Amino acid sequence: METFLIEIESFCATAGIKPQRLLRDAVGASWGQWAGWKSKRSSPTMALADRVRVYIANNPPETYRDRKRTVAA
Repeated sequence: METFLIEIESFCATAGIKPQRLLRDAVGASWGQWAGWKSKRSSPTMALADRVRVYIANNPPETYRDRKRTVAA
């Protein structure tokens, strides 16, 4: 699971978003889900991790940076 969390943190740092935002967009996660994973109170299923990875593969960090520019313009 640690590798998966690092993948999320790396993507989010590059995209300029918070992990909670990524999880909401990717799988409709509750706002507290990331905090639960980080604190080890809960953990993602393999199916959920796969869905997040597919979302990341299909939505490069530039997608989020472009959204910010569009909204700011």
